[in-house]
Amino acid sequence: MRLWHVFYADWQMECCGTPFSVGDEVSWPLLLDPPDAYGGDWHDQLTEVAGPVEHVGGVRVVREEAGFTVALGGDPDAEDRQGPERGGWIRSAGLLSVERHGASWPQVAGRVRAVQVLTQGYAETAPGSRSWEPVSGERSLRPVERCPKWFADGAAEQGHRWRESGVVVTLESLSTGAAPPRTKGAGRRRG
Repeated sequence: MRLWHVFYADWQMECCGTPFSVGDEVSWPLLLDPPDAYGGDWHDQLTEVAGPVEHVGGVRVVREEAGFTVALGGDPDAEDRQGPERGGWIRSAGLLSVERHGASWPQVAGRVRAVQVLTQGYAETAPGSRSWEPVSGERSLRPVERCPKWFADGAAEQGHRWRESGVVVTLESLSTGAAPPRTKGAGRRRG
């Protein structure tokens, strides 16, 4: 059994997601975000993918040899490069996240093995700006049996706030013959 971690952002769920529970089968389009996404410090939740780069629906994707497909959110390993072109090879690590907006690409099927609500600390980018950014190292995970549809947003105090920013889901691959990507560090209910 191979497991990997997927971040499902609060706004993605609240906009057009369907809550799910531990044990459910799900199918999501996944994006490989850079390791510093959402404030960084993901250590055990990072995933490594390797394979040829393809273009599907205008999106660069990596299709692992075993058949797992994930879209690339820019080249996670280089800030100023576009990354490998079609047919080129890439090996990259990042945070898998559900992406339901924009272009379409293949979905990854899995069985939900764990759901944890992510509470993240945020700091105002400048006093009075009403713009917030995640604070590195200010994160906690709380296990739940079911992903909520709506997430709590704490009150701001002295340029700081806490809010539930989504869930971290542990998935087990359901794709026939397809192994999920390697995790660095560590839908519908079937009866």
